[in-house]
Amino acid sequence: MAGNTLGRVFTVTSFGESHGPAIGCVVDGCPPGLALSAEDIQQDLDRRKPGTSRHVTQRQESDRVEILSGVFEGRTTGTPIALLIRNEDQRSRDYGNLIDTFRPGHADYTYWQKYGIRDHRGGGRSSARETAVRVAAAAIARKWLHEKHGVLIRGYLSQLGPIEAPFQSWDAVSNNPFFSANAEVVGQLESFMDDLRKAGDSVGAKITTVAEHVPVGWGAPVYAKLDADLAGAMMSINAVKAVEIGAGFASVAQRGSEHGDELTPEGFVTNHAGGILGGISTGQEVVVTIAIKPTSSIRVARRSIDKAGKPQSVETNGRHDPCVGIRATPIAEAMMALVLMDHALLHRAQNADVKTATPKIAGSIKKGGSPAGPKTPSKMNADPAEA
Repeated sequence: MAGNTLGRVFTVTSFGESHGPAIGCVVDGCPPGLALSAEDIQQDLDRRKPGTSRHVTQRQESDRVEILSGVFEGRTTGTPIALLIRNEDQRSRDYGNLIDTFRPGHADYTYWQKYGIRDHRGGGRSSARETAVRVAAAAIARKWLHEKHGVLIRGYLSQLGPIEAPFQSWDAVSNNPFFSANAEVVGQLESFMDDLRKAGDSVGAKITTVAEHVPVGWGAPVYAKLDADLAGAMMSINAVKAVEIGAGFASVAQRGSEHGDELTPEGFVTNHAGGILGGISTGQEVVVTIAIKPTSSIRVARRSIDKAGKPQSVETNGRHDPCVGIRATPIAEAMMALVLMDHALLHRAQNADVKTATPKIAGSIKKGGSPAGPKTPSKMNADPAEA
């Protein structure tokens, strides 16, 4: 199977299945000398792990990470970093009825047609269990990006099913099980998920991820566009069906006089571009929003077929996330970090010495910083820093 490696300079190759003995990855291209311990990685894994609330899968995994190579006396050596997470709470019997049938909306059917062999237990390689190692690898990238460039990557759930959760405060994100930046809607989210779980159904979600202090100049104008790589990385997350950069689909209804972010000596007036122009970072916040489809493993009976092509009715019992988007925020943050890390090293390799006489303006002007005042961003692309 090809296609298990992400990145050009900073690369991550993952391995393992949902119900195998372990999952893991090999991180290559990390600069030497970065102080790194298992605890640096564990704090991000703990935000993603299952069983943290009644609204997610009750599979109990400690997700304890082991660093097998690439770190000596607490610092990266520049050699491949091997990370391992052992699976502890597989319950394969829950998937016995899926040996010969395919879940509607799941990769079961396409996987079988492509490879002719399929690990039906938890989805095997196509399971979102694999995303744990992405979060682990990204913890390394986040640490380096923050120490070298001050980059801060944060995300939040901006919609769950029909319930919108407009940004209010970053402080709220860590104080509820949904990663919502809006404390006022948490009670509504709780009630909605309780009813959904009783019905045995599932729902989708929208996640917004913001990277602050990204320098101007990362990316390239053709085949290494920063936004193209971000979109590809986000789409590689299980269940993601759409990606928006900045204003995204709202750009369709905007006029050029509104969408184009004006530049002033004090900084950019708006950020409809999401911090990227021509595939290159502008120095503004990089804003990416993803849409996650409803979980395919549900208790509601659905029509399907078996391997012989005969009609079947499929119900999926066991432990599943009724909304995979609830735990997706750390994963979206991870993909943002991995792409930014790769582009930071690509930029350093070719363009580190480039200097121009044009000053690097601020990512956004402070309110009142311009005689005309900042224009109001679109509702979808409201700048969290200005909200």
